[in-house]
Amino acid sequence: MDIQAFRETLTGAAPPDGLSQALQALWHDANGDWERAHECAQAQDDAAGAWVHAYLHRVEGDLSNARYWYKRADKPAADGPLPDEWQAIAEALLAA
Repeated sequence: MDIQAFRETLTGAAPPDGLSQALQALWHDANGDWERAHECAQAQDDAAGAWVHAYLHRVEGDLSNARYWYKRADKPAADGPLPDEWQAIAEALLAA
């Protein structure tokens, strides 16, 4: 699935089958369900899950917690626009 196809699923009632927990987290975030997104990110205990987890804490405004998760993901702490970061993470995870 590419980013355009992923974005097209955002109008659905639920994320499509076969997505990783990290991608499901991004799907739920894009649909305004931060709590469910956070649950999904926590359920994926690897660098991808940590990266999305960091992004979500940035969305929340908890920058110190976000920095912790960026470090766990081995990614630099982001400071650009949140939609740009969402896009970058989604593209990277879809390409993996």
